[in-house]
Amino acid sequence: MPEFELADGVSGLPREQWNALVGDESPFLEWEFLASLEQSGCADGDCGWLPRPLVAREHGRLVAACPIYVKGNSEGEFVFDWSWADAAARAGIDYYPKLLVGVPFTPVAGARLLVAPEAPRAQWQSHLAAALRQLCVDNDLSGAHVNFCREDELAPLEAAGFQTRVGVQYHWHNHGYDDFEAFLADFRSKRRNQIRRERRALSEQGVRLVARTGDEIGDEWFEPMFRFYRETVQNHFYGRQYLNRDFFERMRDHFRHRLVFIVAMQGDEPVAGTFNVVKGEALYGRYWGASRPLRHLHFNVCYYAAAEFCIEHGLARFEPGAGGDYKQVRGFDAHPTYSAHFLTDARLAHAVGRFLDAERRDAHETVEWLRERSALKPTRERASETS
Repeated sequence: MPEFELADGVSGLPREQWNALVGDESPFLEWEFLASLEQSGCADGDCGWLPRPLVAREHGRLVAACPIYVKGNSEGEFVFDWSWADAAARAGIDYYPKLLVGVPFTPVAGARLLVAPEAPRAQWQSHLAAALRQLCVDNDLSGAHVNFCREDELAPLEAAGFQTRVGVQYHWHNHGYDDFEAFLADFRSKRRNQIRRERRALSEQGVRLVARTGDEIGDEWFEPMFRFYRETVQNHFYGRQYLNRDFFERMRDHFRHRLVFIVAMQGDEPVAGTFNVVKGEALYGRYWGASRPLRHLHFNVCYYAAAEFCIEHGLARFEPGAGGDYKQVRGFDAHPTYSAHFLTDARLAHAVGRFLDAERRDAHETVEWLRERSALKPTRERASETS
């Protein structure tokens, strides 16, 4: 077994070496994003997200790592285990602290067992999974939770005693569309006309949408985007403000090259916006908000404009985040997400395992049911219309 160590945070690790482990994986794993969460105080011990990345080195360089956080609560994870914590409390089991492997406040799938490109991936994945388990056993922690991991990471995690959990998200895929009208042509007429009415309603209210990416995003756009984010948090009873102004400023200074802002302008005033991240062939929707309750604003800014941006820039998919059955009727189809969970106490692990067996069956059946009822025409029907 190789030697691992727990670092004091990603921000204290060499930027280039960490990003080399990330490679083409999720942009939210990159040093600039994770370090910004730490340095802004959004992910630290005071808020229940103590960063302790697990790292291994060879010849002084990082060869493998996991983005680990010691959690004192279950806030901001998006793979909900509140009922497990309640069951543990009733059984006299200390559920906190626990280990969380993932990205704070970010329900986006990506690698969690990071391995250098030149290293034997499968071997190091197994080492990392075993090290996560041993950390829990040696430090009397209730367990380790690997959230929104890749499907191909499940095997080494299961071999180390982790149990798999399956969730559901809605993603948009670009089927070679030339423009937004080509995307609309994939809908049946009723839904196609509804989307056109929703898009038309925005222009009738004097609103135009502006998309900017990378260096096109002026410094002046970051403060309104933070205000929009805060508006969303304050206007919903379930809202939690995990991010602060300093984080948005660090995004401006260190992560602008990954950003896509879509802003709704009414006259010369920005009235709504969405904060998106782009990397490779994917666009990821993250934060949104509005200062005025305009009709169909949310659908246009968060979904239609983002899909149109993907079409115009040749992106293959758009992942808008967690929740929202309303996405399915707007051309976003169901996709499974995965997480893996190790619980130290055998009694709790057995009870959770029974729950997960049933939940996995329900999740797979739900994905299949939703795909059969996609708002888009079946592939064969679309093909026959273009042949």
